[in-house]
Amino acid sequence: MSGKTLYQKVWETHEVRKLESGQSQLFIDLHLIHEVTSPQAFGMLRELGLGVAMPKRTFATVDHIVPTDSRQEPFADPLAQTMIEELRKNTRDFGIELFDIGSGKQGIVHVVGPEEGLTQPGFTIVCGDSHTSTHGAFGAVAFGIGTTQVRDVLATQTVAMPRLKVRRINVKGELQPGVTAKDVILHVIRTLGVKGGQGYAYEYGGPVIEKMSMEERMTVCNMSIEGGARVGYVNPDETTFAFLKGRPYAPAEDEWEAALTRWRGLASDPDAGYDDVVEINGSEIAPYVTWGINPGQAITVEEAVPDPEKVPEEEKELVREALEYMKLEPGKPILGQRIDVAFVGSCTNGRLSDLRQAARVVRSMGGRVAPGVRAIVVPGSEQVARQAEAEGLDRIFRDAGFEWRYAGCSMCLAMNPDKLVGDEISISSSNRNFKGRQGSPRGRTMLASPAMVTAAALAGEVVDVRQVLGVKA
Repeated sequence: MSGKTLYQKVWETHEVRKLESGQSQLFIDLHLIHEVTSPQAFGMLRELGLGVAMPKRTFATVDHIVPTDSRQEPFADPLAQTMIEELRKNTRDFGIELFDIGSGKQGIVHVVGPEEGLTQPGFTIVCGDSHTSTHGAFGAVAFGIGTTQVRDVLATQTVAMPRLKVRRINVKGELQPGVTAKDVILHVIRTLGVKGGQGYAYEYGGPVIEKMSMEERMTVCNMSIEGGARVGYVNPDETTFAFLKGRPYAPAEDEWEAALTRWRGLASDPDAGYDDVVEINGSEIAPYVTWGINPGQAITVEEAVPDPEKVPEEEKELVREALEYMKLEPGKPILGQRIDVAFVGSCTNGRLSDLRQAARVVRSMGGRVAPGVRAIVVPGSEQVARQAEAEGLDRIFRDAGFEWRYAGCSMCLAMNPDKLVGDEISISSSNRNFKGRQGSPRGRTMLASPAMVTAAALAGEVVDVRQVLGVKA
């Protein structure tokens, strides 16, 4: 009898029952909520006369709509103020803990969960946000849900979910200096496609993944959804356990050894069977930047923008549409493409290691943000901001002409004041480059690592960060 994957183990221990629809009713260990997708769910609870089944398993924060340039209330946007007040009321009425502004714990939901130790191996985790796959970095089965499902989890602590197939993605070899976790996941998405993961959970492994820090693993798992996968995870190991030890909601000292024994048994068995296995050579990955209107439209910094006349017939129309929207010239190198805005932050790349990565580039290049470029750095949480400021990272950015902001989702999406104007073109460490994603219907977005974003901010154009850092390309 073959062994089991982590996904199978977690699924089987959380399946309450099989439903007539073919889905399973799954028990949820941790429910994370924020101000955007929860108000309607709470409203439905009130209409139905229902309470929250297990309020101690739900935690809330504010991230999407909060302005990052000021914390003064009322906010300039009345809708944003209404949404934060509604979350405060709902969490108060239903006995849910809220990591509010100024608490020292507020931040992007997918940054806050791990840093508080709420995210743990073997958990089922849901949130009304597609990038909930981030938490899979800890060996959790984590996925985004819709507003009606948020209601269901609040009311029953369960959700209906179809069982997924499992694809193992082995990243072998060793990354070149200057190549980051963001480049790895952009390479995976480009290789397998933005729809390649539909119906799958992605299990990431191999030497490259095993050497990654927890924050790097979170970056990879975060963008699983961009590749079509509902779930992305990494088997828990000593790196995972070291990260969690001593965090506020992690198992206490007298429970720690029992937790470790339980967690070590979760990893996929050596003889586990997979529905598909993909091998990727990490040594061949270079720094990436997107050129189009979905994250799969990405090339290395060494490549040229594709020519629609030289791609397969079924891709021609989408390539033409992307090039027209992005105003890029076919066949022209992406190196040297000018930028208007640079954004370092988001649930993909707003953690302390990301800010350190960006600051290293500033130190290496010297100088200031290029004339005409607007550059902002947004910590993923109040805790990240405190740690970065204690290390003096904020001063490095400010001295170079970057804006240092308060914690929030910021320019990742258009739900707060941080937006593109007109047809500005940005380079962003966030996760989506869809049309209008950063606020302007004509605004253009290129995705890249924090290091690549920072280098572009200082140069005023896309550059190869490896040359900046003095490493061999």
